[in-house]
Amino acid sequence: MHAACFPPVVDPHTRLLLLGSLPGRASLAAGRYYAHPRNLFWRLAGDALGVDLAALDYEARLATLGAHGIGLWDVIADATRPGSLDAAIRAANANDLAALCRTLPALAAIAFNGATAARIGRARLAGLPGLANLALIDLPSSSPAYAALPYAAKRDRWAAIAGFAGRPPSAARAQRAG
Repeated sequence: MHAACFPPVVDPHTRLLLLGSLPGRASLAAGRYYAHPRNLFWRLAGDALGVDLAALDYEARLATLGAHGIGLWDVIADATRPGSLDAAIRAANANDLAALCRTLPALAAIAFNGATAARIGRARLAGLPGLANLALIDLPSSSPAYAALPYAAKRDRWAAIAGFAGRPPSAARAQRAG
């Protein structure tokens, strides 16, 4: 089965770019990131931000990530893959991560959701001028196929993204007013 990634969800205020490998079957069928009901992405990201992302509808989830300066994309543009496992990916074409990063003036960090995303993403970004100051964070996969770590251990590792997330504009205004 041929699979292709979704467009990046970013804006000029993106401080942290969360990169997966390639959407799985459930996500491709739904046309949205991390749609598999057992994928822990929304729960892990929400715990790191202190927001119950899993309780929100998809558009509100994306808007909340954006308000915190977090963008989404994948390291693989398209590939052949039966099923949803990263190990089954064949004939992969990588996304131009460097080109996207150069369009994000506030970008401070890139986090890789899982080992495949980290391996491909780090290789694509290695040694590129202008990107040397980016923090690169390897996160345990949110995929239901990765059960080697219990949720609490994943949550503790995902907490690293909180330091790169910005406050939503309404929270920043409230703090200045108080």
